[in-house]
Amino acid sequence: MTAYDNSNDVTLADILTIERSASIFYSYARETDISLQLVDESRNLTIFAPTNRAVVALPRKPHQGPPDVVVSPEISEQQLDEMSKSHVEKWITAHIIPQSVNLSSGQSYDTLLPGTSISFCVVKTASKDEPEWKQYTICPDIPILSVKQASNGVLYLIDGTIEG
Repeated sequence: MTAYDNSNDVTLADILTIERSASIFYSYARETDISLQLVDESRNLTIFAPTNRAVVALPRKPHQGPPDVVVSPEISEQQLDEMSKSHVEKWITAHIIPQSVNLSSGQSYDTLLPGTSISFCVVKTASKDEPEWKQYTICPDIPILSVKQASNGVLYLIDGTIEG
């Protein structure tokens, strides 16, 4: 499941530090208190980290918030900074489930963002040579590209983003 020999020594933060294709996600995550959970070995998190390509393709970047957010010209720089941090935290928490997941369970899992959940769809039957996770996407159609195990959870690299 992982390219690392001993997942007992590697945290989610360690994996995200060297996973270049998810560097934008990790950069945003480090701006939040969630980053403390990524190094906490007592946690058990499942992270769905979008690729850099998926983040760049977003029409509005995570710090800008959803399309319906309109920023008043009278807003102070401090208020704008607080809004930006809030948007980033919501976006990051929409990609994290505070427990292990079973892709084949058919259930939906709540993320750290209240009101947001993730479920998995079967897209194909795995061959004997493929890992089971290659059968699934995040519903409806966000591909899972790779999986890495850590001492405090699992990182799924995905080719898309979770809407919160």
